[in-house]
Amino acid sequence: MDPRTETKLVVVTRKTRLEELVARHNTISQARFYIERLGADFMDYIHEHEVYHSAIQEARTVLERLGRVQLVERSFLPNFIFGPKDVVIAIGQDGLVANTMKYLEGQPLLGVNPEPTRWDGVLLPWRVGDLARRLPSLLTGRFKTQEVTMAKASLSGGQVLYGVNDIFIGPKSHTSARYTIRVGAKEERQSSSGIIVSTGLGSTGWLQSLRAGTRHTPMPWDARYLHFAVREPFASKTSSASLVCGTIDEQHHLTLESAMPDNGVIFSDGIESDYLEFNAGMTVSLSIAEKSGYLVI
Repeated sequence: MDPRTETKLVVVTRKTRLEELVARHNTISQARFYIERLGADFMDYIHEHEVYHSAIQEARTVLERLGRVQLVERSFLPNFIFGPKDVVIAIGQDGLVANTMKYLEGQPLLGVNPEPTRWDGVLLPWRVGDLARRLPSLLTGRFKTQEVTMAKASLSGGQVLYGVNDIFIGPKSHTSARYTIRVGAKEERQSSSGIIVSTGLGSTGWLQSLRAGTRHTPMPWDARYLHFAVREPFASKTSSASLVCGTIDEQHHLTLESAMPDNGVIFSDGIESDYLEFNAGMTVSLSIAEKSGYLVI
């Protein structure tokens, strides 16, 4: 059977800075006025937008010769259902690859860099020009992937959230997070500005900034363990600050019980708008996810 009839090519995109500005200010003229009033170069926004959409159109032209193509904008990912044989292509920045991966169930993911002169592209090893040459091999199963370990937050109410880089548990605004933390036999009540649980992929990001000034070796992307770190723990008569960092592995989970009356949240990979509520009485278990991501290299 021709693999092109079985496989759907799902292209994940995101809004450009220009599109987000126009959505906020209603017209491109008002967006220009806003940016130029701040002293910024509005032409850079236009150039980025044009290059990005040119890359999407070029990729779409190539992909439509190879199979069925469907475009999905990033904001629709939480409700989009991927087919088990889909091949997923994320065209954008590194963050788009991470945001896409956590919604997949083992489908291969290609990260395409639309503008290499602008984006470093740690998770974007492909260029648009690679698609015509390399994708046919991928459609017949001849490709290599890098496995990526994910983190998982499981709430007592049954809700689940995955993280490719990291998961944040804490307050929605600049207030204190109050909770009881448990790791193995250790337990204490804490007050802090939140907790970060990081994967190997995310170990050079938010986690590293929390460890500024210390020697920190990045974790392998497929490491079967996670690291957690408490942000700004505060010791008082009712809270302690001794259990502030550690490792989560297959045998040891991190458990938190919220003592926040409201504004407690859990979100992953920096997407604050896609969060789970974590208020008083709720419990969450942080663990290694049962699924992994697979980045085509």
